[in-house]
Amino acid sequence: MTDIQLWTLIFVGGSFAVYIYVAYRSRVKDTSEFYVAGGGIPAPANGAAIAADWMSAASFISMAGLIALANNGYGGSAFLMGWTGGYVLLALLLAPYLRKFGKYTIPDFVGDRYNETARIIAVVCALVVSLTYVVGQMAGAGVVFGRFLGVDTSIGVLIGMTVVFFYAVLGGMKGITWTQVCQYAVLITAYLIPAVAISAKLTGIPLPQIGFGQILDELEALQAQLGFSEYTAALFGGDKLNMILLTASLMFGTAGLPHVIIRFYTASSVRAARYSALWAIFFIALLYTTAPTVAAFAKFNILETSLAGTLSEQAWFQTWTDVGLITNSAGDPIPSGADAVFRGDAANEVLINNDILVLASPEIGGLPAPIVGLVAAGGVAAALSTASGLLLVISSAVANDIYHKRINPKANEKQQVRVARIAMALGILLAGYLGINPPGFAGEVVALAFGLACASFFPTLLLGIFWKKCTAIGAAAGMATGITVTMLYFIWTLPSESAPIFLGNEPIAGIAPTGFGVIGMLFNFAVTFAVSMFTPKPSHEMQNLVEEIRYPGHTDLVAMHAAGEDVHGYESEYLDQPTDRSRRNT
Repeated sequence: MTDIQLWTLIFVGGSFAVYIYVAYRSRVKDTSEFYVAGGGIPAPANGAAIAADWMSAASFISMAGLIALANNGYGGSAFLMGWTGGYVLLALLLAPYLRKFGKYTIPDFVGDRYNETARIIAVVCALVVSLTYVVGQMAGAGVVFGRFLGVDTSIGVLIGMTVVFFYAVLGGMKGITWTQVCQYAVLITAYLIPAVAISAKLTGIPLPQIGFGQILDELEALQAQLGFSEYTAALFGGDKLNMILLTASLMFGTAGLPHVIIRFYTASSVRAARYSALWAIFFIALLYTTAPTVAAFAKFNILETSLAGTLSEQAWFQTWTDVGLITNSAGDPIPSGADAVFRGDAANEVLINNDILVLASPEIGGLPAPIVGLVAAGGVAAALSTASGLLLVISSAVANDIYHKRINPKANEKQQVRVARIAMALGILLAGYLGINPPGFAGEVVALAFGLACASFFPTLLLGIFWKKCTAIGAAAGMATGITVTMLYFIWTLPSESAPIFLGNEPIAGIAPTGFGVIGMLFNFAVTFAVSMFTPKPSHEMQNLVEEIRYPGHTDLVAMHAAGEDVHGYESEYLDQPTDRSRRNT
């Protein structure tokens, strides 16, 4: 066993023990604690859990690789802008109002705001989005285990499945929340320490965000010598359309992600939900302002050794080649001892998988084995934290929105929790299978999930809050249209080797599948508006309720609805007096 494998076992094994212990201490028996942790998580802890839930394997493992390798630094900024901008949209436009509405899940909100048909469509959308997203997490966990423990990627996925099963099924949302707080601490520590160390080593400046600026000029010069375009060049003559569409798809998709939105129900109040969002933005910014620096430092080191002709002599290079994540331009392994460069003959031009850049960065930067093991633990924490949140969405959709609402309305708490745990276990098995056979690298798969959320949930939630005359038939038709159009486009354009269902045809009008979610969203908006104009409007009570949740303070109508009381026939005293809003805060 190598030093790296030993330290990986120590950090990963130690963190797993903590996660399972926390889940055991947080085990639950009722649906409120299983679905939303009893609604009593403090704002700072909830913010850390939201950050861990949201910063998936795509953020930790793939994003720096996307910035450094799949694009130049400018092109990769689409992921930074899309994911962070979407969180601001979510925090300002949706989360507080959904929390005030008082339901457990997105399908629960949709079913109550619209009707049961819309609820079923929302359940289908939640399952499709969550399963697509969780594939990327399991694939990311497999990459980490495959490299650092020397096991097959499939075995790595199975290890991740087993750990998630224990702490997610046992503790529900309560266990997942406190586990995610621990996972955030692990992943951010694992991300920041190598960045600080490499920045100090390359530039003498221990703050990566400042050292990053100093290294850019040298990186530009190396890129030019090896025939690359400028690292910081804007997309002059490039594909501006797809960059805009990708950014927008990630942004609106973030605001419609079911596993992130459900996090705001764990806050004790609407005020706490807002503070949770503020804390989460701070925690997220720590990683997202560091990711471009990790990308630049790693690429600088790689290009420097490539220019010196010693790339293939690096230990990390051969290790990742052995697991099939560094190949030549034909997709074949690079022979041991062969010259390897980024620009040159087709036989030796290097292709580095996006998912390995962060995991390999400590080795690329010449850092000691303990830091390499810590980064491995951080990658696993990022993948499993998001996977657990997604699996909770799957289980709550099945147990609450299908079993309890449609099949057995008289089910008691114990029966509902049992069904939720069974659904979560089945979800883990399916996610594991798809993680072993993913349709792309982690970041790409996650981008597809964001597109599906963008096309299905964002318009329905936004209009459900801000347009009181949006009808049930309109919302149902819009959701169904948005997700269907987007899925059909994925089937049409994704490469056929990803799975037999995909056709691998040329994109229509050059629109990449990762950015098509915006087009699906526009279809959703158009259909919802058109159908709502000619179908029966919501009840008077529902229109009053939609009006009420947008204003701060306590109102009887909102309080009655959140408590599950029948509001049929209730007349809002405030809506009859639109010029007097001051009493809303009483």
